[in-house]
Amino acid sequence: MASPEDSPARPRVWAGRENGQGWSRHPGDRWPQQRVTASAHGRGHGDGREAQTLGLAGAQTTQLLVEPPWRPAVLWDRVTLTCWGLGPTGATTWYKDGRRWGQKGSDRILVTRSGNYTCDRPGSGLSPPVSVLNDRLVLQVPTQTLLEGDTVTLRCRVTQDMSVTGVRFYHKEMDLGRPVSGTELSLSPLQLHHSGRYLCGGLVGSGMSQWHNSAPVTMTVHELFTVPVLEGPPEPIEGSRLHLSCLSTPRPLRPRTRLLHLFYRDGQLVGGPQVSPQLLVPAVGVSDSGNYTCQVRSEERKVWKSSARLCVTVHRVPLSGVSAWAQPPGGQVALGDRLVLNCTVAEGTGPRTFSWHRGGSGTPLGSGPHLELRRVGDNDSDHYQCRVSDGDSMAESVPLNVTVLVPVANATITPGPLSHQVHAGDPVTLRCSVQVGSAPVNFTWLHNGQEVAQGPILELGDIDVGHSGTYQCVATNQLGQDGHRVFWALSPELALEVTPGSPWVTAVAAGVVGSLLFLLLLLAVIVGWHRRHRLSLRKQQERAPQDPPAAPEVEDLLYTHIVGIEQAGGPPRATSPQVTYMEMLGPHR
Repeated sequence: MASPEDSPARPRVWAGRENGQGWSRHPGDRWPQQRVTASAHGRGHGDGREAQTLGLAGAQTTQLLVEPPWRPAVLWDRVTLTCWGLGPTGATTWYKDGRRWGQKGSDRILVTRSGNYTCDRPGSGLSPPVSVLNDRLVLQVPTQTLLEGDTVTLRCRVTQDMSVTGVRFYHKEMDLGRPVSGTELSLSPLQLHHSGRYLCGGLVGSGMSQWHNSAPVTMTVHELFTVPVLEGPPEPIEGSRLHLSCLSTPRPLRPRTRLLHLFYRDGQLVGGPQVSPQLLVPAVGVSDSGNYTCQVRSEERKVWKSSARLCVTVHRVPLSGVSAWAQPPGGQVALGDRLVLNCTVAEGTGPRTFSWHRGGSGTPLGSGPHLELRRVGDNDSDHYQCRVSDGDSMAESVPLNVTVLVPVANATITPGPLSHQVHAGDPVTLRCSVQVGSAPVNFTWLHNGQEVAQGPILELGDIDVGHSGTYQCVATNQLGQDGHRVFWALSPELALEVTPGSPWVTAVAAGVVGSLLFLLLLLAVIVGWHRRHRLSLRKQQERAPQDPPAAPEVEDLLYTHIVGIEQAGGPPRATSPQVTYMEMLGPHR
């Protein structure tokens, strides 16, 4: 049995907190360790009184309710035990120190003797034991289920005819010091580390007091809620939703406990306090990367627990799908018009920078997703490219071909002049051309305002009087294949006059006719002369004597030769024919 001199030093102790865990002490206080043995009546720890575990009042097991609500119970308090469980009332069986005690019947008894009591109900079985002591010094704890954040009072009591002084409390054989109130120690708020074996000691008796230690009592502190677990995607993509869940389960003993949730990134509060256990970031960026934790605490801030760290690394989406497009569409624009080039990115996150380049040159023409040319010139036709960078990578668009169209102007017809006189049967070819204009250029021919042909050349062939009139050509070019803009240029008029025949044809015809008339006249003269000559000969023969005929020395000859002379080296023309005539007379003349 321990004496007062053997007791440890008695520093002051009071109910408080140490770093949020429930204890504090004054500077200089000592908490020495020492093994403590039970000294009540010299009994050891194996008699069933040293380990009173405060169990949970489960719904499916039989329980013993104690009045007054302290464990272990003491005889001098007039202890009443009530057996609670399933099954019919009046069928309770009582046991003391492991043996059946009394008859079946009432579910409530008044305890008059110390010992370990249990009860049995047909529907829920045997209850945990409850100790009723009659020791000189007893440490009592409340019978209620103890949860984190609660306040509990430990009582060190002696029998009614004795007194106790110099009380000290011990937890896991560590001296907790002297209580403020003398025989009671309050613990608030309870933490899980407060669970364990407790006992008290003090000087019992009056006059020659002796040091006594109580039987140890095991006190269990249950979790108000479990340690939270932070869940979420560790490697989200920039721009996606980040959904973090702080998962903690409240104890069913107090299901209505209001819990608050807080979220931290690298130690900085980023969400809460809030009832919802969810943290939602609609679109995360690289700056949202970091070490995340969550904390769950009771509304009274008596209990709080933090999760383990969750490392979140936000990854950027690489740039891809860079494309350039023009307004007007297709990159075709008329000279002097406004042109706007636009750049878009299909995928990619992070800050973006844009630059425009021409013909593969590294020198930028401008920055930003748009490039505007207010008045394009004919030298602005080229390939344009957009380049996009996010600081880590770079992507570029497919080259965009920009074509500056020069409208047609100054259409003319060749040959000139503006009025042209031709003769029927002449071949005529007209050609239309423009001074400026981007290809392709289309040509349309008009005769007296009516369309007659397409193409830059008009072949009339051997013309006649019906081809007379005014001729014009219309030159056109257009923007785009759909021809939403068409440019045209109209040539001056060409007046074409066709006369019935050409001069050389008329002259030849007149010469031929004149020659034929002269030949006919000459032939008539010769025939008339010949007839007169024959007639004259016949008359002479009739007057002359009838001599025998003599052979003529030379016969009568008559020659005619008609020649048409054509001048060489010039156009054919009719000339007067030259006629050669020769006559040879016979012997009579």
